[in-house]
Amino acid sequence: MIDWDFALKTAERMVPPGPALSAAEVDDVMADLRDAASDAEKPVRTFTGLSPKPAAETGGTSHVWGPVLVVDRARWVEANLASSRVLLEPVVTKLQNADRAPSGLAKSVGQSINGIEIGALLSFMSTKVLGQFDPFGSEPGRLLLVAPNIVHAERQLGADPHDFRRWVCLHEETHRVQFTAVPWLGAHLRSLVAEFADATELDAAALGKLLTSGIGEIIRIIRGVSDASLMDVLQNDAQRVVVDKVTGVMSLLEGHADVVMDGVGPEVIPSVVEIRRAFERRRAGAGSLDRAVRRLLGLESKMRQYRDGAAFVRAVTDAVGLEGFNAVWSSAENLPSKSEIQEPQTWVRRVHG
Repeated sequence: MIDWDFALKTAERMVPPGPALSAAEVDDVMADLRDAASDAEKPVRTFTGLSPKPAAETGGTSHVWGPVLVVDRARWVEANLASSRVLLEPVVTKLQNADRAPSGLAKSVGQSINGIEIGALLSFMSTKVLGQFDPFGSEPGRLLLVAPNIVHAERQLGADPHDFRRWVCLHEETHRVQFTAVPWLGAHLRSLVAEFADATELDAAALGKLLTSGIGEIIRIIRGVSDASLMDVLQNDAQRVVVDKVTGVMSLLEGHADVVMDGVGPEVIPSVVEIRRAFERRRAGAGSLDRAVRRLLGLESKMRQYRDGAAFVRAVTDAVGLEGFNAVWSSAENLPSKSEIQEPQTWVRRVHG
């Protein structure tokens, strides 16, 4: 249903160039980012109390750190297309097996259109992402640092490059710790995608109702009077249940990374307070068009995940300590729901009694 090669070609044509750098500057940035990621490993592991599981605890499978890849925007797109292909496989399979699945020319055209849409979306996102841990493209995952975006952001903020790169790496290194210390986490997220696919309705009347009833909500999103995203509008009730589960997990992961970044930062990054203030001002100063696009794509919801997840982590840690909080990683049943993210004491009572 998706022409993935066409999606990559579309994105590569649409991705804007990054900051102008000489060959020597590129080499310096890449080397510094690799050092920053390496420097972040020990303090993150010490602060979180997490580390990769030894082979005996993972059925004989050795869990090691995934590679650190310093990439440009086009290579970030390529990596995310690969992982998206893995994640979307259950949805694509269900559509392909449907009785009304297109064939011939209609299928070919549909594949190209879907490829264009995904390529255009990722080309937009490729200018926004500073770093990302990708647990789905390969085992045991890989840490992607998008060099042109990091350089652009540090210049825009007037931040010390050495400090800013380490600040970014603290957040992303926490995600690498999460997925390597909790080897079942990636599989759990993939299972939620499969659950979402099972809840997908292929009936034309149901899809039409979602689209037509959602037009007014889309207008409200663009005007900034609704906190929903385009995905919220197009989901049915069963899918919303799954999405709430995903929201709980992602809020935990992002909030935990922010808490670690703020906890470790003052010890290893001299200008961390100035960086955080400048970053928040930059986020608040986005233009109206940019904010509208961010709302439609759900990026504003992503910002809430950072805030709400961090509040959850801090509240739980205050209540039951670091060891008590780390019970969240022991099984999928201990992951917080979306509602528990908002009410941490509910999670504490459920897990700790």
